[in-house]
Amino acid sequence: MEENEEEEGGKEETKMKLTSHEMNVLLLLAPREKPIRDLSKPGSPSLLLTSLMVLLLLLAITFLVAFIIYFQKYSQLLEEKKAAKDITHNELNCTKSVSPMEDKVWSCCPKDWKLFGSHCYLVPTVSSSASWNKSEENCSRMGAHLVVIQSQEEQDFITGILATHAAYFIGLWDTGHRQWQWIDQTPYEESITFWHNGEPSSDNEKCATIIYRRNTGWGWNDISCSLKQKSVCQMKKINL
Repeated sequence: MEENEEEEGGKEETKMKLTSHEMNVLLLLAPREKPIRDLSKPGSPSLLLTSLMVLLLLLAITFLVAFIIYFQKYSQLLEEKKAAKDITHNELNCTKSVSPMEDKVWSCCPKDWKLFGSHCYLVPTVSSSASWNKSEENCSRMGAHLVVIQSQEEQDFITGILATHAAYFIGLWDTGHRQWQWIDQTPYEESITFWHNGEPSSDNEKCATIIYRRNTGWGWNDISCSLKQKSVCQMKKINL
């Protein structure tokens, strides 16, 4: 009996060994599942591709914005050049002079403007009178500003083209406490001023005009900036 039991036990052990071996073989032969990548990890190809697409989109948007800005500026430049060309060929009055270096130069002013020294001058006639601010706006639309007077010769030239019955705004105004300033930031010098006697006369009158008085001739007078007066515009001459 014991021998039979030993034989049966040996058979079971052999059977179990074969079964384990077969299991191992099956495990080796079974297809392995591919590991699933965590897309949130830095090394993920999908994340890199997404980042690259976002970067390219941002570059495309930046390029488009830059192109639009450039196109607008280029169009504006073309319009300005066209306007300047029209003025240069159709609306300029020029005189030829010889410089000390014997180079012939054309000194030009727009039509109806008067040339003196290095500037052109105009008494606007479109609006006969306006406030100081409005007068400056009118000059600015023509590429000029209210006149800035820097010498006796310039004062004499300007008064020579004005009517004695009117007052004309110039580019001089009071910034406060009798601190006068020229519209183009030219330094205000007391030694080069042409105020009438007793002028300026009021802290409430902050804009300057040039006016003719029968007893003293032409001079400057301070008045309220809101009063409507004629004006004189000035721009640099055009050299061709």
